[in-house]
Amino acid sequence: MSVSELSFFLSTSHECSYLKGHEAASLVADPTIRLETTAYSELIQLGFRRSGGMAYRPHCGACQACIAIRIPVVSFHPSRGQRRIWNKNTDLELSSLPLEFHEEHYQLYQRYQSTRHSGSSMDTDDRDKYMSFFAAEGLDSRLVEFRCAGKLICVAVIDWLPAGLSSMYTFFDPEYSSRGLGVYAILWQIMKAREIGLPHVYLGYWIDECDKMSYKTRYRPYELFLRQQWHLINKIQPTA
Repeated sequence: MSVSELSFFLSTSHECSYLKGHEAASLVADPTIRLETTAYSELIQLGFRRSGGMAYRPHCGACQACIAIRIPVVSFHPSRGQRRIWNKNTDLELSSLPLEFHEEHYQLYQRYQSTRHSGSSMDTDDRDKYMSFFAAEGLDSRLVEFRCAGKLICVAVIDWLPAGLSSMYTFFDPEYSSRGLGVYAILWQIMKAREIGLPHVYLGYWIDECDKMSYKTRYRPYELFLRQQWHLINKIQPTA
């Protein structure tokens, strides 16, 4: 199914998860239709993102803080700090698995949430909620494990799409924070996309005013989805 065959709905307003005191709403692709690779690959190029099998795009009236961002992998140049993190993690063992439930992954996810996002909506001990957030039956979604001397220390949830790799979520062992595992996981995806001939890595939404989302412009050059088009940005960040 292509995007032209989908219906779209506007969600009700709710409290914004990223900006305190803001209301949020989303444009949602028909949630009764199973999300498949072709349609989602088209949607992600139009600034959409997914949560489970639901594709959405922020639609918040006057607020335009959430901007879709992607990295053109051929022209990407790592910073000095990113190169240091890459070199620091060359000892890690990697493996790619289908997106299925693994208790070891879930326990790592729990440690990550309780340390990095304590008290948030995701900091709950609920295996069904965990899987419903990541899983979408019609997509080629994979779990990439990063292990240190056999110990699981990081998991990246990635969608493989014709448009590129979509970095859905990464969680890691807080005890290994000095390795910069979140950065390394994104760098690995950029290098992997380049290796297999995919043009972009999609990083979701950049929010300049939110510390948890503003880091994404550190991967340069990058492209932002503004006024229904992708714009290549080098050093100067645009205003909304």
